[in-house]
Amino acid sequence: MSLDHPPPPPPSGPMPWDKPFALQRLADMLRIRRLEEKAAELYGAGRIRGFLHLYIGEEAVAAGALAALTADDAVVATYREHAHALLRGVPMAAIMAEMYGHREGCARGRGGSMHLFDANARLYGGNAIVGGGLPLAVGLALAAQMQHEPRIVACFFGEGAMAEGAFHEALNLAALWRVPVLFCCENNLYAMGTALERAQARTDLASRAASYGLSAFSCDGMDVVDVHETTRTAVARVRASEGPAFVEYRCYRFRAHSMFDAELYRDRAEVDAWRSRGPIHTFTTRLKAESKLGEAEFLELDAAAQAEVDAAVAAAETGQPETFAETLADVTTAGAAQ
Repeated sequence: MSLDHPPPPPPSGPMPWDKPFALQRLADMLRIRRLEEKAAELYGAGRIRGFLHLYIGEEAVAAGALAALTADDAVVATYREHAHALLRGVPMAAIMAEMYGHREGCARGRGGSMHLFDANARLYGGNAIVGGGLPLAVGLALAAQMQHEPRIVACFFGEGAMAEGAFHEALNLAALWRVPVLFCCENNLYAMGTALERAQARTDLASRAASYGLSAFSCDGMDVVDVHETTRTAVARVRASEGPAFVEYRCYRFRAHSMFDAELYRDRAEVDAWRSRGPIHTFTTRLKAESKLGEAEFLELDAAAQAEVDAAVAAAETGQPETFAETLADVTTAGAAQ
């Protein structure tokens, strides 16, 4: 059968990492996958409401890219940001409570799934507006530059954002001012539900970004090794004060755009083909082939991820939403009524 977007061959070649680092990346992807699967289950049961955008299939991007950053760097993400929040150090219990709309959530239940936020983890959204995080990232990077702080800002967004004016404005200003921003494009080929080639006249996204004078890279977003190594190269450029950089992560989401998406724009055969080339499966296969992972070790990592999810759900179930009086906090500044 001919597919509109066939997956590339699975990654191959020797693993450039030692076993501890490799197993941590696998653990990261498993934590993301189990959290997202549980979120889908809870949404179907009516425990999570509102909008829900799952990251299943794209785990290698967050796991590989965020591992190239430091704890002092800042991250700006989209509404598909559970994975980024989790790997930035936001407790899974706080993420789950936020999705439940409880005060124990990282935004006290006010943001929900699309607006995870944690200043301590330097996670500045969770932004629901397509492309909305791009100018915010440039502003954060400009502030770091003006205060002489050795920090970069990683801004994650989908390829659909590249059709927004904010994308072009943000890249232009970032390049003009040479602020320390890493633009991370998660290209899952379909934006909301329109294939890339049906919406963009030029589908070589890295070359489009490079037209603004940025260092631009493209990599296999389904391969955590390629993601991490490419991101490390890009991050090094930004840290060396060579200006902002752009990375395109060519990936594929296995689930619909959101839980409201009827997903009529792509064939099931295409989704199944990409699933067979999923990031967890291919990475596990490589690790086992190099004797860096045994089946018992895999099961142990998976069990730990599931136990963390179960504990997070149990905590969220006992949480409570804010009271009416509490919801008025932070709406106005002190003395604003005078």
